Amino acid sequence: MESMVVEEIKPIEKPVDREKTCPLLLRVFCSTGRHNSPGDYARGNVPQNELQIYTWMDATLRELTGLVREVNPETRRKGTYFDFAIVYPDMRSPTYRMREIGVTCSGQRGGDDNKTLSQVKFQIGYYLDISITPPNRMPPPMRRPQAYNNNRVY
Repeated sequence: MESMVVEEIKPIEKPVDREKTCPLLLRVFCSTGRHNSPGDYARGNVPQNELQIYTWMDATLRELTGLVREVNPETRRKGTYFDFAIVYPDMRSPTYRMREIGVTCSGQRGGDDNKTLSQVKFQIGYYLDISITPPNRMPPPMRRPQAYNNNRVY
């Protein structure tokens, strides 16, 4: 029996020329302490808490965090967590599915900060759902390990 180590090679992303490329409309839905339910997006409906952002596919989660913080003053406090998820139509049924893509934290650097929309396989027409957890609240239970776990105060 043999084992082989294979190095994963990530394709090099070409930067978007933001002067020449038209931005896309990113429909963002924020809620405090939890994600919206995928059922909230059913039958042509969307949650009430919509934020519309014009951006590009090379926008990072850190950049999107900053844009949400600009329009939402209560999210500016250091230690606020932003848990990002993509909401997209299920091709096999008339429902929507949700996939978590990363977490950022105000005032701290993390492993997901530099993920771009294109790296997380975002497609135009999908929605972005953000669960915002203020620093004075317990973070939501994590489904996967995060880089911030050692820095949380419970």
